[in-house]
Amino acid sequence: MNQALKHRLAQAAGCLSPPLYRAIEPYFSELENKVQEIRLRLGRPLSIVCPEQTCFLTVHGSLTDLPCGDLVCAEREDMRQTFEKMCNYSVYARRREILNGFITLRGGHRAGICGTAVTDENGTVNIRDISSINLRVAREHKGCADRIFQAVSRDSGGVLLCGAPCSGKTTLLRDLARRLSLSERQNVSLIDERGELAAITAGEAQNDVGLCDVFDGYPKAQAMEQALRTMSPQIIVCDEIGSREDAAAVRQALNSGVRLIAAAHAKSRGELFAREGLREILSTGAFSTVIFLHGRDRAGEVREIMRGERLAA
Repeated sequence: MNQALKHRLAQAAGCLSPPLYRAIEPYFSELENKVQEIRLRLGRPLSIVCPEQTCFLTVHGSLTDLPCGDLVCAEREDMRQTFEKMCNYSVYARRREILNGFITLRGGHRAGICGTAVTDENGTVNIRDISSINLRVAREHKGCADRIFQAVSRDSGGVLLCGAPCSGKTTLLRDLARRLSLSERQNVSLIDERGELAAITAGEAQNDVGLCDVFDGYPKAQAMEQALRTMSPQIIVCDEIGSREDAAAVRQALNSGVRLIAAAHAKSRGELFAREGLREILSTGAFSTVIFLHGRDRAGEVREIMRGERLAA
């Protein structure tokens, strides 16, 4: 495993502009196991988001939880340099990701971006004047899925992990995929459309995903079809399903006798059934268990498990 991944915060912060990197560097050791996000907003203080509080850097070299005073701010040149570094100095090559609102970085870190849409008759064709960047620090927590692993391994049906952003869905999903491919000796195809699960770099997974076969960067529906045709999976694991196209792919996998384990944005049963795409996905019968997670402050912890008739809309 890449030694740099032992220092996730430093690796993620490496895409910041030099002035912002120098400002946060002295706090790497202190913040290493706390930071979930680093948020840049043009002309506003750099925010360091932790589970229980948000911190700011003062220009005098200290941390504070007060968003006022002489604080380190993200200036226009910081935004430009950070964005270009995130794109590895090839913005055009990352255009598809940019239009989807995020850029996946080495190590599985993810940068959400916000700016001014450039549109034509076909919709949004570009984003300019980047005004906000949300750098999410990816982490591996081996064993974090132990509690739900027993339930998942005993259940022959599909499992849907649900929760709000930063509730730990991706981290749990990665650990489940690893365990299923190793402990259960299952053929697992890992659909990693956004590069957050395996963090493939030059064909090599930067995160430990066991013996999974990784489909990196494919659209989910295409990857599922490709996996069924080429890798003979017993289980397909994928992150963030929710569209009608995803429902069709889920149905195809189910009809092929493949078990599915996936994640979705939904904090509650009501929110789950409020989304048309997720209702359609559940109607396929591919998921016999839905697991709801707590929020950001208790990331990775199970709040509720639903099975059987409770999954009816």
